[in-house]
Amino acid sequence: MKKILSTTGTVTVCVILLIAIISTIACWNALGTLLKAGNYDDEDHMVETIMAKSATPGVAIVLSEQGETEYKVYGYADVNNHKMVTEDSLFELGSTTKAFTALAVILLADEGYLSYSDNVSDYIPWFEPTFKGEKVNITIHQLLAHTSGIPSWSIRLIPEGTTEDMLEKTILNISNIALDTYPGTEHTYATVNYDVLAMIIEQVTGDSYQDYVTENILVPLKMTDSYFSTGQEKESDKLTKGYRVFFGRSLEYDAPRYYGNIAAGYLVTNSKDLERWINAQMGIGDIPDHLWKAIQRSHQVDIKTAGYEDENQYYSFGWSIDTNNRVVSHSGSNPNYSSHVMIHLEKQQAIFVLANLNSSAPSLIANNLYENMNGNHMHKYNYADVYLLIDLVFSFLVIIAVAILCVQVIKLFRGIQLNIEEEKTRFKKMTGSRIALILSIMLLVLVMIWPYLLNYNYVMIGVWMSYSVYMSMGLTAINCILSIIINVKKIGIIRSSE
Repeated sequence: MKKILSTTGTVTVCVILLIAIISTIACWNALGTLLKAGNYDDEDHMVETIMAKSATPGVAIVLSEQGETEYKVYGYADVNNHKMVTEDSLFELGSTTKAFTALAVILLADEGYLSYSDNVSDYIPWFEPTFKGEKVNITIHQLLAHTSGIPSWSIRLIPEGTTEDMLEKTILNISNIALDTYPGTEHTYATVNYDVLAMIIEQVTGDSYQDYVTENILVPLKMTDSYFSTGQEKESDKLTKGYRVFFGRSLEYDAPRYYGNIAAGYLVTNSKDLERWINAQMGIGDIPDHLWKAIQRSHQVDIKTAGYEDENQYYSFGWSIDTNNRVVSHSGSNPNYSSHVMIHLEKQQAIFVLANLNSSAPSLIANNLYENMNGNHMHKYNYADVYLLIDLVFSFLVIIAVAILCVQVIKLFRGIQLNIEEEKTRFKKMTGSRIALILSIMLLVLVMIWPYLLNYNYVMIGVWMSYSVYMSMGLTAINCILSIIINVKKIGIIRSSE
């Protein structure tokens, strides 16, 4: 018996070491890049370092200062086909789309079609959210400022699909939602606020949201390459491939399409068109007078109705606005794209960064470019990227789970051997097996329900997070089931020996 146990132990150690060695070799380059110091010498080195550390395949940047524009491009639009990013390369904007939606609302208000103080129910009668069980009204201004009380987790209620009724289905899904806070009292960022605005735009104009924004904003600003990703359009050959991170590397990822969420995150554009957009924010270029007035209004903050984010920082009209420095900014994330924009209105400095991976890279790059533009030191890279950290943690858990799985399979294959000749030993083994059985059942239940404890669901994890999360969950569940089987067998063996 001792010989069998010794052999099993040796095999177990060898299996664990083999898995560790293979995993280390597979991830060596990615781990090495992540662990290197994040210092840089110049702007190009900074961008390349952040891209490497965040596993971002491609980045496009447009810089504007006093009307002088510069394009910068890095990496791949399509890794497999070695297609490089250019200033014509198209990216999904993510939430930086919201400023376009807010501008459309301002235009309609200026034309007298709606008022910011109007209730949503004036335009969508069946929209009846509640607070503490009572029906309440949400105003257009509260949607614009994310002070509606709609919870941030409502993003998981947005249905996947590309049919023309997806916007209505999205609003139906939240029409009777229980609000986290009373409307107008607190700022809570929830992407569906802007989907509700899109439906109001459609109700008022009789046009689709994308047609109204295209005709009244994109065309006047000559943003001719830009369009909304509805899932119905023919995909442009200029569109970059989207990616997601897995084991510290980026993998091509064709994310699900959400027609019902286009007003909050699905404008597709490039550096050339964004030059016109950011310059328009500073009054540079040929801008129709009524549009320029609406743009100026989008930068104004009414403290009574704006969403309070931090000291001197308010959310209003699709922008996060620093009232002290007169800087408007916003970040954007889609499942396989991300972006960040910063505009100093008085200095006429603007930066827009696009990436074909959902990461913090655009925000880190934009902030460093802004610091460098103003004669300050660029910040060292920090590991504040939630999605990258999730991937690293769960990738590590996958490796551990695989090692444990191998050990448990070996145990079951070789048969369970117990030395239970003494009564005292028998009692300890029985107690240990029962505790292990209970803990395995509890862990299995936790693995199955933890997404819902955090107001997520399996679909949201599958769309937004690394594949390593699902792999870790699946392997852990299998390990729990095997552990339950092993401990039930142990208990049976102990009982039969009594």
